[in-house]
Amino acid sequence: MAVMRERGLEPEFPPAALHQLESIRGPGRDDDPHIRDLTALPWCSIDNDDSRDLDQLTACGELGRGAVKIFVAVADVDALVKKNSPLDVHARTNTTSVYTSARVFPMLPERLSTDLTSLNPHQTRLAIVTEMVVDPSGVVTHSTVHRARVRNQAQLAYDSVSAWLEGHAPLPEAARVVPGMDAQLRIQDAVAQRLRSRRQAQGALDFETFQPRAIFEGDRVVDIRQQPRNRARQLIEEFMIATNGCTARFLQRNGVASLRRVVRTPERWPRIVEVAAEYGTRLPKRPSSRALQKFLAQQCKADPLRFPDLSLVIVKLMGSGEYVVEDPHGEPIGHFGLAVQDYTHSTAPNRRYPDLLTLRMVKALLMARHPPYGRAELHLLAAHCTRQEDAARKVERSVRKSEAALYLQDKLGEVFDALVTGRKPGATWVRVLTPPIEGLLVAGNPGLEVGHKIRVKLVSTNVERGFIDFAQVP
Repeated sequence: MAVMRERGLEPEFPPAALHQLESIRGPGRDDDPHIRDLTALPWCSIDNDDSRDLDQLTACGELGRGAVKIFVAVADVDALVKKNSPLDVHARTNTTSVYTSARVFPMLPERLSTDLTSLNPHQTRLAIVTEMVVDPSGVVTHSTVHRARVRNQAQLAYDSVSAWLEGHAPLPEAARVVPGMDAQLRIQDAVAQRLRSRRQAQGALDFETFQPRAIFEGDRVVDIRQQPRNRARQLIEEFMIATNGCTARFLQRNGVASLRRVVRTPERWPRIVEVAAEYGTRLPKRPSSRALQKFLAQQCKADPLRFPDLSLVIVKLMGSGEYVVEDPHGEPIGHFGLAVQDYTHSTAPNRRYPDLLTLRMVKALLMARHPPYGRAELHLLAAHCTRQEDAARKVERSVRKSEAALYLQDKLGEVFDALVTGRKPGATWVRVLTPPIEGLLVAGNPGLEVGHKIRVKLVSTNVERGFIDFAQVP
């Protein structure tokens, strides 16, 4: 909790927010006759095994000639968390849930985020639904946005769904008991791969980031594991990217300023060109996401072991994402990494404040009301959300380092295979392959370069500061 406060984040809910929580008796209700009843659709959620804050559901229907209608439902959190209420003020302070292996610091109290505003199985909930028609080439040819009631028919998890899609395991039980859910998942997977192929052809960058996660038994860290990428994660990722694009264009069509998530064209492109040259690839002098993606795909295939480290280098050189306000009549900045021009954050209102803000903007349009945020307020919130999201990432990174140090503290003197992952005057960093942990090389050959494979011995750990030190061994 101390590291949260050091970064300007509040780890606990204030009394006023808890008092408001006590006054909430049940899920959101609304008798608006324009709200559609879509509870009969075969909705499902796909998330992490331990996720309980379910923000979105998906469903689909075939239209003929290879076209498919994709439905994405996003929880109407605004039904219970109104603007400027005590719960909203706290959510606006942190702007995001903070996830660590030992504890989650939710943006909204768990009674809301994992229950009353969560799209839990077999519960009717209010939602904002985006309907998208995707043609055989992966183009979204038409989309609509409306309010609806939905009902999750199956709560599923990434790893088990992916194992089934890839033929390594049976259909998960929660899907097996829902008639037609197997066909739903097959169709959704096929559409997601179409969307993915089209984005990659347009230059969407495909990274493999280093995201180790501590596994706890009580207070003990018993393992450190890398989260695998798989088809089910890609399915949800593609549908969320498409939904965020449709939401941004919906606001634009209706003449409303919106909070966009952007990654600008890299100012450090010349250095990216130099990095590619070190691998024998020539990139153009002017930034090109298509050329960069081709280089990344080649390296992922040629050297998968070191690809996460190359990914990290390129991500750092590209610069961080940020929130900006875009005028509906202005030229969009776009998202260089995703290769899309229109992109907002709209699909996780239980976990991210920009998504809740965008939901309110969309909902106001659907209800023919004035926008709840003016341009000046949006500009202030864009800067604030960018700062707080960066702070949350630093908290999560700091905690991961301490968890890794805790896991290794009784392994002093053990020897590991490692890769050199970073170097600057006076400092060299290495990544142990198993378990996936990074640390500082305090003694080693001065001629080491990034990418060298070496053997290292663990010489010290500091749990409080998250320090892990290794020495090279013959």
